[in-house]
Amino acid sequence: MTQVIALSFLFNVATAMAASPLLESVKQNPQLAKSLCNELRQLNSQGVRSTSPQAIDMVAKRQNISPTDAEIVTTYVVGLHCPDVR
Repeated sequence: MTQVIALSFLFNVATAMAASPLLESVKQNPQLAKSLCNELRQLNSQGVRSTSPQAIDMVAKRQNISPTDAEIVTTYVVGLHCPDVR
């Protein structure tokens, strides 16, 4: 339940930032989203959740963004492109 509330909050933040360059980069580049989904699925197969520090760090480094921005991007990508990712 706590995770649902957290995801809801992050989706609200993501919605508010939808016009931001941060989310536009993923929105305008579905291949990037697909690539992130595949990398997150690979982490899931190793028992690592998409919300883990390891996953967030991977996204932050790959996108050259802050960990906070990486959390937002990850939530956005998972919610819209790969809801099977945990």
